Amino acid sequence: MFDIRPDSPNNRFRAARIEKLKLLIDKTLAEKNHCRILDVGGTYNFWHVWRDKIDWQRCEVVCVNIDPHHFEQGKDGTRISMIQGNACSLTSIANHEFDVGFSNSVIEHVGRWQDMTNMANEMKRVARRYLVQTPNYWFPVEPHARTPFLHWLPRPIAYRIVMARKCGFWTKATTVSQAVRTVESAQMIDFRQMRELFGEAEIVRERFFGLTKSLMAIKA
Repeated sequence: MFDIRPDSPNNRFRAARIEKLKLLIDKTLAEKNHCRILDVGGTYNFWHVWRDKIDWQRCEVVCVNIDPHHFEQGKDGTRISMIQGNACSLTSIANHEFDVGFSNSVIEHVGRWQDMTNMANEMKRVARRYLVQTPNYWFPVEPHARTPFLHWLPRPIAYRIVMARKCGFWTKATTVSQAVRTVESAQMIDFRQMRELFGEAEIVRERFFGLTKSLMAIKA
């Protein structure tokens, strides 16, 4: 078996995404001496795992996160800064201020379709190149709950399951409100929706045993 822990360097899915992201960074560094990377929803710990993939003499990473608990300081010679902000409204960032934009498993958490549209528009506005990844709705295992078919079930059944037991990263809910909020915290989308959000980008399928596990919008 392979490692599927999100923060593990042996997670082959994230490793493959980082390689695709590195291609965008390398293209930028072929054009100029410095690359500014914006990670929407990012954390220091994520970049610490993949620190050896980045040329920190020529690159810097700015992580935008709505949760101030993620505001760790960079270490080990890395050039990482954290700012608080909303992925759907990056008002403090100018058009194409960043060379490369990146977002890993975030857009499914921002809210309903209009919120996703706002985030997609902001990603396209602030970065010249970008890679945005999200789980695929039609993959049979809900990736946050690590539970088969949970996201396909009617909400009244899904929230009862979350109240009955711990599901993956989701703790066992103690109230109906907590369970419903948990279930509604991830709104996964499919290939056609991803293509609608990022029409200028190539939509790449990330496969697991022939099934599309995740979707990536890549503008190179």
